[in-house]
Amino acid sequence: QRNLTMVTEFFLIAFTEFPEWALPLFLLFLLIYLITLLGNSGMIVLIHIDRRLHTPMYFLLSHLSFMDICYSSVTVPQTMVVLLEHGAALSYMRCAAQFFLFTFFGSIDCYLLAIMSYDRYAAVCQPLLYAAIMTQKARLGFVVGAYVAGLFSALVRTTSAFTLTFCANNEIDFIFCDLPPLLKLTCGDSSIQEMVIIVFAIFVIPACVVAILVSYLFIIVAIMRIPSAGGRVKTFSTCASHLTAVSLFFGTLIFMYLRDNSGQSSKTDRVVSVFYTTVIPMLNPLIYSLRNKEVKEALWKILSRTKRS
Repeated sequence: QRNLTMVTEFFLIAFTEFPEWALPLFLLFLLIYLITLLGNSGMIVLIHIDRRLHTPMYFLLSHLSFMDICYSSVTVPQTMVVLLEHGAALSYMRCAAQFFLFTFFGSIDCYLLAIMSYDRYAAVCQPLLYAAIMTQKARLGFVVGAYVAGLFSALVRTTSAFTLTFCANNEIDFIFCDLPPLLKLTCGDSSIQEMVIIVFAIFVIPACVVAILVSYLFIIVAIMRIPSAGGRVKTFSTCASHLTAVSLFFGTLIFMYLRDNSGQSSKTDRVVSVFYTTVIPMLNPLIYSLRNKEVKEALWKILSRTKRS
């Protein structure tokens, strides 16, 4: 039988097998992180100061940008530390805190994207009732509900994950304390905790995906009823940014969390995790600004004022 010891810390070793790439990767992560902070902060400020962006969709987008800053900040600085020091030790409680915060912010991100799909459904399928449906009270209720649901999910998943029994090996070949690499370190009977984790995962990723798919099914039906091709293209363009962000984010989450992790390559998992923790938060402001006429006009207006002053 394998001897069991009380694990008091975990050691992150992602990318340590390539010491010659440590500095270039550190600089790359630093650049991406700075772009993420600048882009999402700029989006929040832009939505706040331009009255044309004081709509339900951009209200939700400002919260999405804030969540992107938060959950990227939970993981990317830690990754840079791992690269600089060729590994990083995390105490048991610090690892649990990182897991909790990432799950909390990531869950809210999922819920916000689902709420934004409902917003697009109301705008396309119920245009005359849109103002009555997405009132200030309603959108505040949606956002508060997303935060509360995210908190509850993070508490349950963190409690379940960190009541598991971990073996003597405490090396995590990953960029942060996440569920798949932690499960690989468990030993003993963990079926109950894993079942709780799976059940609550169903209430986040699959539930949000179903809500988004149903919303877009109604949207597609409504668009197909528009007689002119130009009208169909114009209507669909209002959903293009959100659909792009949803496809990128949920595509990587489904690959990472809704599959059998046994026998999976840790290198593949690391690449996927870098994409949804580092790259996507950087891309979201670009997606919503480059494909959104209102955002581009608001940004150009501010830049014009800056040049004149």
